[in-house]
Amino acid sequence: MRAHPGNGRPQARRRNPLLSVAAGMGAIIMAATACGGSESEDGVVELRFAWWGADDRHATTQKVIELFEAENPDIKITADYTDWAGYWDRLATSTAANDAPDIMTQEERYLREYGDRGALLDLNEVSEQLDLSKIDPLVAESGDLDEKTYGVATGVNAYAILADPQAFEEAGVEMPDDSTWTWDDYVEISAQISEATDGEIVGTQSMSYNESGFQIFARQRGENLYNEDGSLGFSKETLEEWFSITNELLENGGQPSAAESVEIEAGGPDQSVLSTNKGAMAHFWTNQLGGISESAGRDIELLRYPGETANERTGMYFKPAMFYSISAGTEHPEEAARFVDFLLNSNEAAELILADRGLPANVDVREHILGSLPEADARSAEFLAGIEDTIVDGNPPPPIGAGEVVNITKRVSEEMAFGDLTPAEAAEQFMSEVEEATGGA
Repeated sequence: MRAHPGNGRPQARRRNPLLSVAAGMGAIIMAATACGGSESEDGVVELRFAWWGADDRHATTQKVIELFEAENPDIKITADYTDWAGYWDRLATSTAANDAPDIMTQEERYLREYGDRGALLDLNEVSEQLDLSKIDPLVAESGDLDEKTYGVATGVNAYAILADPQAFEEAGVEMPDDSTWTWDDYVEISAQISEATDGEIVGTQSMSYNESGFQIFARQRGENLYNEDGSLGFSKETLEEWFSITNELLENGGQPSAAESVEIEAGGPDQSVLSTNKGAMAHFWTNQLGGISESAGRDIELLRYPGETANERTGMYFKPAMFYSISAGTEHPEEAARFVDFLLNSNEAAELILADRGLPANVDVREHILGSLPEADARSAEFLAGIEDTIVDGNPPPPIGAGEVVNITKRVSEEMAFGDLTPAEAAEQFMSEVEEATGGA
């Protein structure tokens, strides 16, 4: 998130690019006329596959495509990729123009947006070509809306605490027992680390920039971020309690100041307190362990979220890293399904992809590649296996407009951190803005 120079304050929110075309998109998509795909004179079906990511993902995916084409000479896959920032603009524009890619990568915040507007094929229609029987039960229905399957999980991640044992040692503070620690422990430990090092090592990075952490916190209390119908699934009291923890950490020095937090957040994972050896803990997805460990030059460890044993239910969950979806307007749904089946169920494809799109959602394929994973990814896989039996259920797909919640979360969190809002006022403003963005009362 960019900040105004000089004061560390966030700029006015940027409108979600997907929503900016939603009105025109709806009418066009619902027509569901043919788009994408073609067939050459020699009978080869040409399909377009869209994804986001960095250069290493692009290179790997191209190798997967070549492997598929060698086994399926009647299908040619054209790559359509960009970075995360440009992906949703491009996908929204092409979909509104009735030129959506045949196969696309989706993210949970946007799946309902495209599914409800008729842009995505119900994958149940291509069940003969697409085998979903081996998908992890904890995410198997994560792409389902109104008894239709609009996406299938590529792999699984979990949101967790990443911790630097060396930072704990330098502060003279013991690593927590993550099977029993509470939120009070988290706050106390964070303050102890900052105090013991005179702030040279901060206890923890701000946790309030990502709503996924609050999702776990709410689930621990029998609530949720969203209900099945897209409405808010948590109480104001629970959100106020969540914001109060951040407020306490700001007051006791357990996390960086408001201005420092803005700068850290803007720098992404590479500038996190862990990556720069300036902090002991931060909140990230399990598949980010390798990158952050590499940046830190240290072996970072994964910890379960605080409070997992404090209430009747746990809050941690498996999140689909992303989804594979097929355009409702593709002229070649069966061929598109064959390619998605290959991405999900081929051991050879998995040997190339490894954990880049999350730990494989196909449980058999996951088992197959465990021995081939880089060290950090192998530790992530071990961590996920360790928490699997404690996970109660998954989450319903977020409502239309959930992409805006990313910006709302950052803005409200920063206003509270700078002292412009109390935790109670932050909770009220967050709920009001999310309801406006998603239409969920």
